[in-house]
Amino acid sequence: MMRWTGPLLATLAVLYAGLLGAQTYAPYGTETALGIALGSASIAAMSLTLVLSTRPAWIEPLFGGLDRMYGVHKWLGIAALALMIGHNTLEPELGNVVRETRLGDIAADVGEFALNGFIGLILLSWFKRVPFTRLELPWPLWRFTHRFTGLLFAVAAFHQFAIDQPEGLDGTLALYLNALSLAGIAAWLFTQLVVPFLRPRNFVVAHVEPHGTVTELTVRPAGRPLRWRPGQFAFVSAPDAGMGEAHPFTIASAPRADGTLRFGIKALGGWTWRLPTRLAPGQHLRVEGPYGRFVFRKRVRRQVWLAGGIGITPFLAWAEALTEADQQEITLVWAVTTRAEAFAAERLTAIAARHPGLTVHIVASAEDGRLTAARLAQLTPFPLRDAELFYCGPAGLRDAIVSDLQATGQRPRRIHQEAFELR
Repeated sequence: MMRWTGPLLATLAVLYAGLLGAQTYAPYGTETALGIALGSASIAAMSLTLVLSTRPAWIEPLFGGLDRMYGVHKWLGIAALALMIGHNTLEPELGNVVRETRLGDIAADVGEFALNGFIGLILLSWFKRVPFTRLELPWPLWRFTHRFTGLLFAVAAFHQFAIDQPEGLDGTLALYLNALSLAGIAAWLFTQLVVPFLRPRNFVVAHVEPHGTVTELTVRPAGRPLRWRPGQFAFVSAPDAGMGEAHPFTIASAPRADGTLRFGIKALGGWTWRLPTRLAPGQHLRVEGPYGRFVFRKRVRRQVWLAGGIGITPFLAWAEALTEADQQEITLVWAVTTRAEAFAAERLTAIAARHPGLTVHIVASAEDGRLTAARLAQLTPFPLRDAELFYCGPAGLRDAIVSDLQATGQRPRRIHQEAFELR
């Protein structure tokens, strides 16, 4: 499948660096060859991590969406650290076959510095929360420290470029690693110096509608409109309101001729808690996107849309985009804690009245009990095993429902989901 192409290519690029390193240094002993292989693979993995952080739109389809691309980005970073530690543990001993230089000594020293720095940054990237506690690492701290990754990679790249090497060594390895190093450094500079000014588009706040812990934000373009497909998301920032860090939110409306966007944003952290009090009509926002591949599949005849809480947002866009030509049988089930949390209930009811193929059910656990696989099957007018399930919401609800459906022989033909996380 297309979504495995990107991970496969990234894996092959890292493996090739390792194999090339081992082959190049094989004449100098097994331990030396292995140490060089680990270091070479580490450079490749970290370079690709930085390249993927640029969020290139043309690469996203190879991973099946930005959520999966960020997953590969995360594991490449972890792999880079593990490989770097292995390289440091099996430090190649080439003192008797190279002519040591002052530059080579400096390169060896900065290699140690890069290793220690990467250990700290990767651990911050890996752990959203402090282990064995409920303390979550603040997003601004995580984002600020993450910016130093490129600098540390530049130090590691200098290490591999300037370290003393034996005479007459095949130059293929150096050429490959230098090319990857330049690509990684260029990608980091691009994200820091170019992306903040090139990609985001200017929007103006039209409406701010609080609904308990959810805020519906309607914005209109102040320049070039954004073109998107229902179900995609965008990064939103509000520098004028002191909220300059971009956060991802699903566009909760169908495309409109005037380019207006609607977002449904739940208060889950400091940025989102401040949003309804900081924003007002007329203020300027910056919107970057669209991203994601969680889009409506017209070819699927029978569909179940299952939303948990704020996970309703992509389905709001899907429902609004339905036309008379869409003849699918669709059951939308929205699981919330209380009915008051179903901020778009009236809108969905009105849409369902115009489209006989769409039925909407809201299950409030405080009144109806928790949504179960049996209840889901009861609400669906066709066998679940003959349908495809589209899910957006907490992982716990998804896992429980899918597990029970599997146990009762009602697992849908396919399950589609998007699990986007920045860290």
